[in-house]
Amino acid sequence: MAARALKQEELQPHAVRDQLPSVSYCLTSPPPWPEAILLGFQHYLVMLGTTVIIPTALVPQMGGGNEEKARVIQTLLFVAGINTLIQSFLGTRLPAVIGGSYTFVMPTISIILAGRYSGIADPHEKFVRIMRGTQGALIVASTLQIIMGFSGLWRIVVRLLSPLSAAPLVVLVGFGLYEMGFPSVAKCVEIGLPQILLLVALSQFIPHLAPLWSTAFERFAVIMSVAVVWLYAFFLTVGGVYKNAAPKTQFHCRTDRSGLVGGAPWISVPYPFQWGPPTFDAGEAFAMMAASFVALVESTGAFIAVSRYASATPCPPSVMSRGIGWQGVGILLSGLFGTANGSSVSVENAGLLGLTRVGSRRVVQISSGFMILFSILGKSGAVFASIPGSIIAAIYCLLFAYVGMAGVGFLQFCNLNSFRTKFIMGFSLFMGLSVPQYFNEYTSVAGFGPVHTHARWFNDMINVVFSSKAFVGGAVAYFLDNTLHRRDGTVRRDQGHHFWDRFRSFKTDSRSEEFYSLPFNLDNLRND
Repeated sequence: MAARALKQEELQPHAVRDQLPSVSYCLTSPPPWPEAILLGFQHYLVMLGTTVIIPTALVPQMGGGNEEKARVIQTLLFVAGINTLIQSFLGTRLPAVIGGSYTFVMPTISIILAGRYSGIADPHEKFVRIMRGTQGALIVASTLQIIMGFSGLWRIVVRLLSPLSAAPLVVLVGFGLYEMGFPSVAKCVEIGLPQILLLVALSQFIPHLAPLWSTAFERFAVIMSVAVVWLYAFFLTVGGVYKNAAPKTQFHCRTDRSGLVGGAPWISVPYPFQWGPPTFDAGEAFAMMAASFVALVESTGAFIAVSRYASATPCPPSVMSRGIGWQGVGILLSGLFGTANGSSVSVENAGLLGLTRVGSRRVVQISSGFMILFSILGKSGAVFASIPGSIIAAIYCLLFAYVGMAGVGFLQFCNLNSFRTKFIMGFSLFMGLSVPQYFNEYTSVAGFGPVHTHARWFNDMINVVFSSKAFVGGAVAYFLDNTLHRRDGTVRRDQGHHFWDRFRSFKTDSRSEEFYSLPFNLDNLRND
C-alpha cells in the first residue's frame, strides 16, 4: 500500500508557485558584499553588449567617428546607470537594468536619412545636427510613458493581463531576439562557439561534477567564460590569424578593431545638452512616440520576467504603472543627455537573474555604480566595451532563452487542456513571429517597409510597431484573451486569472509591501 501511495503521489503534477523556488537570493535578500560586488560587475559586463552595439551601428551613419562613438557609448552608459538607480529606488523596485533599446533604432535611422541633413558636408557638423534631432524626438516621446505611467492609465491595462495573455508577451520578449543570438555568433564562429560551449559547461555541467565549487560556477560563469574566451581571442589577434582576413572578419573577430580605447577620453562626465540645444520635428516625434509605446509594452513583459526570477510576487498594476512612468523619465534623460537611443528594460540582464539564481535588488544597484564609474573613466570603460561582439552574442543565446522560458512558466496557471488556451497561445506566438518577419523581409529587399506613403512619419509609426515580435504577439494575446468567450464561466479559471486576483491591488497581498514599497516613507505616492 505504501509503494502504491508513493506511486500515486509521483503521478501528481508539480505544484503551482506564484514565487519561483530555488532562487538563492530573492529581491530583498542581498548576498554578502564581496559576492554582491562581483555579481554587480557581471551585470555591467552583460549590459555592455547593447550599449556598444547600438552606437556602433548608428554613429557612423550619423557622420561620427571613433571619438563620437566613444562619447555616445559613455553617455548611454552614464544615463543607464542613473535610470537603473531610479528604477530600483522609485520605480518598480525590481532588479531591472534600464539600458538602450533596439526598438528606437528604426526611427533614429529615419532621422539620419532625413533630407534636411543630406546637404551638410562636414561629418562632425552632420553628426551633431542629427544628434540634436534625435534628442528632440526622444524628449517628446518620453511624455507618452510619463503620462501613461504616472496618471495610472497603464495600471488599467495591466489589470486585464492574465497569465495566459502575459505568457506570449514574455516569451517573445526573450525568444523574439533570436536574431541577436547565433546569427551574430556566426560572424566570428571560432570565438562565439567556444563561448557558448564554455558558458553552458561552466553554468550547467561543472556545478554537478564539482559540488564544492558549484556556487561559484553557477553565479560567475559569465565572468569566467568571457575572461577565458576574450584572452583566447586576444592571442588569435596578436598571433596574426586575422592578418590577411577580410575587413568584416577583422572587425568582428579582432580585439583591437573597435576604436573605442583610442577614441575615448581618460576622464569625461556627460552632461545635458552636451551636443547643443535639441531640435524638434513633429513627424519624427510621432515616429519616436510609436517606438516609445512599443518599448513600454516590451518593458512590461521584461518587468514580469524580472519579478519572476527575483522570486517576488507578480508586480501589482499600480507598481508596474509607476515603473513605466519612471522609465519615461529615463527616456527624457536620454533625450537631454543625447544618447541617440531611448531606454527600456535590459532583456539580457533579466536573463542573467535566471542564470545566476540571484534576484537581489542590491546587486543591480551596485551594477549601476559600475556603469556610472566606467562612463566617467572613459579609457577604462572602453577596454571592457571592446569585447568582440561574437562573445556577447554567445552570452545572449543563454540569457534570452531564460527570459523566454519565464513566459512559458506562466502556463502553469492555465488550463492547457482547454482549446481556447491552445488557440490563444499558439496563434499569438505564431503571429508574433510571422508578422514582424514579413515586415523585416520586405524592408531588407525593398529598402523601405510595407507601409510606404508620402508621409514618412506615418510609415515609421506603422513599421516600428509591426516589426516588434513581442508587441504583435502580446497585443494579439491580450485582445483575444479579453474578448473571446468572455461569458463562459470556465474561462476565468482556464486563463489563470483567479491565481493573480490577489495581486490586482497593492494592498490585497501582504508580500507586496515587502517587495514593492517605496523607501524613505514615500508610500503616499502609491496610487491604487
